[in-house]
Amino acid sequence: MAETQETLLQKIKEQGDVVRKLKAAKESGEKIQNEVSKLLALKAQLGSEDAAPQKFVLKTPKGTRDYSPQQMTIRNNVLQKIITVFKRHGAECIDTPVFELKEVLTGKYGEDSKLIYDLKDQGGEILALRYDLTVPLARYLAMSKITTLKRYHIAKVYRRDNPAMTRGRYREFYQCDFDIAGQYDLMVPDVECLKVVTEILDTLDIGKYILKVNHRRLLDGMFEVCGVPVDKFRTACSTVDKLDKSPWEEVRTEMINEKGITPDSADRIGEYVQLNGGTELVDKLLKDEKLIKSKAAVEGLEGIKLLLSYCDILGIKDKILFDLSLARGLDYYTGVIYEAVLTQSIKVGNEELTVGSIAGGGRYDNLVGMFDSKKKQVPCVGVSIGVERIFSVLESKLAAGDIAVRTNEIDVYVASAQKNFLEERMKICAELWNAGIKTEQSYKKNPKMLNQLQHCEENGIPLAVILGESELRNGLVKIRDIKTRDERDVPRADLVSELKKRIAALGEKEMNGTA
Repeated sequence: MAETQETLLQKIKEQGDVVRKLKAAKESGEKIQNEVSKLLALKAQLGSEDAAPQKFVLKTPKGTRDYSPQQMTIRNNVLQKIITVFKRHGAECIDTPVFELKEVLTGKYGEDSKLIYDLKDQGGEILALRYDLTVPLARYLAMSKITTLKRYHIAKVYRRDNPAMTRGRYREFYQCDFDIAGQYDLMVPDVECLKVVTEILDTLDIGKYILKVNHRRLLDGMFEVCGVPVDKFRTACSTVDKLDKSPWEEVRTEMINEKGITPDSADRIGEYVQLNGGTELVDKLLKDEKLIKSKAAVEGLEGIKLLLSYCDILGIKDKILFDLSLARGLDYYTGVIYEAVLTQSIKVGNEELTVGSIAGGGRYDNLVGMFDSKKKQVPCVGVSIGVERIFSVLESKLAAGDIAVRTNEIDVYVASAQKNFLEERMKICAELWNAGIKTEQSYKKNPKMLNQLQHCEENGIPLAVILGESELRNGLVKIRDIKTRDERDVPRADLVSELKKRIAALGEKEMNGTA
């Protein structure tokens, strides 16, 4: 006869005590292992069909979430504004599989490679969920033999990270990328990526921001003159990248204790990475006796100087900050790197919300060549908009009542004041749908008039067509403005044209709500 779960749990407790006593007495490994095996066997029985069923907790997986109609309305409005900017700059849309061959993804993300989600062997293919949209783009370019492309890509990516849901940090989240691939003149496509970021952030208007820029060649040169071995450049870079979240002393300690960089080299690095400014800082560093001995550093500084001059031409120089602490830890960057940061907390209700970085990117000239059989390079530069953090700000404002969102786009509600008008309502709905007017009605045969009007008010539907016996007998229908409660009879034959005129007059802002 099968043991009850209570008896089984008691035996597990007793066997656990036996194992703990043996370990405390430092008995032989063989003896301890025998008792551990008995303990594991008892625990295995808990999972058998004879044991009482375990309670199932219904929830989304860690680091993921569901999205309500209000949240999806905010998301769709934000993404539409971003896509409008991308298209203004001539970008085309592509898509790639949500999972890739694992060997496509490995070795591209430095220390962050441990965050890749591996999948089980699927019939001989070792797969992983995509970590970002940049590596799949490089694989797509190499596989398709494409040498020039200006593309945008909006899709979900996956990272086995420690989530911080309130700050828009998830394990499953959207990335929103704009990239320019092709052999072009220095910094011309790079500055356009910066211009795209400023246009998007200005359009979304979520707060004041600064665009930090740096250059990987300058970082390499800096590490070189500070005495860091070449094989430690990337690991030093990933540590410097933590300066936006940690003070210099913590970063210095990690460099020395975990990355094997000497205290003297770390102190030299510290002198540089705490500098930021504009063209005047570039000019100052170009006279630095140590830096000018490094070809890589000079190349990076001259690149930044050219970039800043182009930013001036495009009218965005006041939003750019040359910052030597910016490193961006991903291994594939080869040239200019940049990151957009909100410079002030955002007031949401009575609270101040700190957001931080909301966009980042840079140049990666060697990534495509990693996938090409002949190692043919396709230079690329791009930017990724941190839409999840933007969403989290707007969702917080929604929750605090700072903004209102309309989740449907219905323009007209067809209502009836008396009973037995379902067929007539359906005829008018069909007519309005065929005319391209967004319309709905009650699914009840004889709905109450008050309930129909309340539905319009609660869902922001601006107009109602009200059917009544006397009006229909005279070839008329009544149009009601829900907000003003003004009602007017119009000829039945003129209903479509009259509604279209009123909808156009309402204006886009009232129709689409605010987000």
